[in-house]
Amino acid sequence: MFSGPKLLRISGERQYCSIHHQVEDRMTTWRIGATTIHKVLEAEVPVPCVGALRTDDTALLKRYPWPAPDFSRADGTFVLSVHGLVVDTGTRRILVDTCVGNARESVPFLRMLDTTWLEDLTALGYPPESIDTVVCTHLHFDHIGWNTRLVEGEWVPTFPRARHLVARVEWDHWVDEPDTNLPDTMQPLIDEGLVDFVGTDHQVCDGVRLEAAPGHTPGQVAVVVESGGDRAVITGDLVHHPVQFIEPEVACVSDADVPQAAATRRAFVDRYADTGTLVIGSHFPAPTAGLLRRGGDGGVRFVADGLR
Repeated sequence: MFSGPKLLRISGERQYCSIHHQVEDRMTTWRIGATTIHKVLEAEVPVPCVGALRTDDTALLKRYPWPAPDFSRADGTFVLSVHGLVVDTGTRRILVDTCVGNARESVPFLRMLDTTWLEDLTALGYPPESIDTVVCTHLHFDHIGWNTRLVEGEWVPTFPRARHLVARVEWDHWVDEPDTNLPDTMQPLIDEGLVDFVGTDHQVCDGVRLEAAPGHTPGQVAVVVESGGDRAVITGDLVHHPVQFIEPEVACVSDADVPQAAATRRAFVDRYADTGTLVIGSHFPAPTAGLLRRGGDGGVRFVADGLR
């Protein structure tokens, strides 16, 4: 049992995201023992529940009103956040996922972005040259886009001093697939010798490790951070909305292996419910993190920020 994280809500002023709508909390910081985790927002997108999730149940979100208004809306949509997470242990600066990136023509949505994400990262105190590790939870376009950036017509590594960690099973699945953006987002890193193919249980450093989370993709990982008796876990895309913790059989439309993804969600809840572990959603909008708690009936709730 973990005592629970110390939450440092450091919220940027209200800004306008030109992609879709107003957003708050572009940057939020949590303290996990001596380690800090910073969220750096790229964009937020309202999506329909029916369509984004594999369900015809238009009342799904209404049955579980507790995340609203942070996660669910009355019109049956929910907000999908695209953000990166910096894990700063004091000796290591680890970036978990690198969002969509700017000037990408081939992505299926959020095309040709022109955001200040890299500037925001730098303003937080993490210029690209200071990042020593990039963890790719999986290889979907919205998690690896800033691996590279366009400079004078060529895609070059954004984080030139970082080791980029990719699960070997994930790479083997995607490397020969057509119509991916790996030639732009990964090949320049491989050409520069910046990629390490690792196991899904890889120990990144003292207090930070990967944890297998297959189903959404074959080699997806979550990232577990432990320090000073506190623990957090970054979900990757094993969930896109907290309702999937309650009804794990509700799949994301992009889950590659639906039964496996559901089994991963069930195991995740069994592992972390009522342990004081801060769950940080890789696609959850502000407040982005919370605790999994079981009620007297055994049903689980996602308690946003661990404060309610």
